[in-house]
Amino acid sequence: MANGNVGLFNQGSHGLFCTAFSEEKNHEASIMTALLSWRVRRQVRLQRHLLGCLFSLIITLVGCSEQTPTTPIKETEAAAKANTEVSHLKFTAIPDQNTTELAAKFFPLALHLSQALDIGVTYVPARDYQASVEMFRNGDVHLAWFGGLTGVQARNAVPGARAIAQGESDPIYYSYFIAHRDTGLTRSDTLPADISEFTFTFGSQSSTSGRLMPEFFLREHTGKSPMDYFTNPIGFSGSHDKTAELVESGQYQIGAINYKVYDRRVADGRTNADVADIIWKTPTYADYNWTAHPDLEVIFGPGFTQKLQDTLIAIDDPSLLSALPRERLISATNEEFEGIRTVAKALKMIR
Repeated sequence: MANGNVGLFNQGSHGLFCTAFSEEKNHEASIMTALLSWRVRRQVRLQRHLLGCLFSLIITLVGCSEQTPTTPIKETEAAAKANTEVSHLKFTAIPDQNTTELAAKFFPLALHLSQALDIGVTYVPARDYQASVEMFRNGDVHLAWFGGLTGVQARNAVPGARAIAQGESDPIYYSYFIAHRDTGLTRSDTLPADISEFTFTFGSQSSTSGRLMPEFFLREHTGKSPMDYFTNPIGFSGSHDKTAELVESGQYQIGAINYKVYDRRVADGRTNADVADIIWKTPTYADYNWTAHPDLEVIFGPGFTQKLQDTLIAIDDPSLLSALPRERLISATNEEFEGIRTVAKALKMIR
């Protein structure tokens, strides 16, 4: 089963205290200096921008009675938004982990991108998976860290949007099925033959590793939809962290979860593997990715998307990617997620 699917989806204490306190203050000072420097540059750009707008307005008023607008409406709207935001890049990410932790972890990345690209960069939290797709579709954000499914949904909604980067491990991603020890289930190379009597939960309804691909593999093994296969109503926890907590507490007996989240929770002691252990590892598939909005080329000028991609891939400090979490990024293309698109269409999760 696993081998047959890989091809489709691969694409002295006081002194110590003083030293630590001094280092922390120095770190805070460096951040404040960087932010102040950016604000000064931003103010200068704003003044120049306003003078340019005033000059353009005068020229427009003089010649408007003799000219017919020829600029496409979408480009005009994007340009107007650029004028309003004064070249400020906003990005979001699917809330697949604790949202408060995500906001803190994305701050260093936002600061790095701001300095590297010489623009303002802000992380905008999303309340759930679909909210991240809607923000991207509406142009409220122009860069997003999506899962495989949400990335496909977003690019489907915004023609010209493209995947530009992914984690080194993302082309060969997989999920775990985990079970509470009271089930008596143990790890196997295949999905246990009959788990239909147990209570089961997915993660978010729009999660690739917590719902889409686990459902696909369940259907392949059982010949039924999860709703028809399980005798108890299935659950949707909303996030991978919550799935681990629900299974470990016994509220659900089995759950589908992102392998990176589970492994990290076990490593840092938040999940007890003796209580909630892996019973099956799915075949691999392509998953997470950074997706760029086509309006970036209008707001920041031609070639900006490539510059953004190069900047992301050049990051060599894993601490900047801790929110993802990834060690490094590599390039990505839309075509690498065609397997996800095919499954999503088959399960009627996109049109």
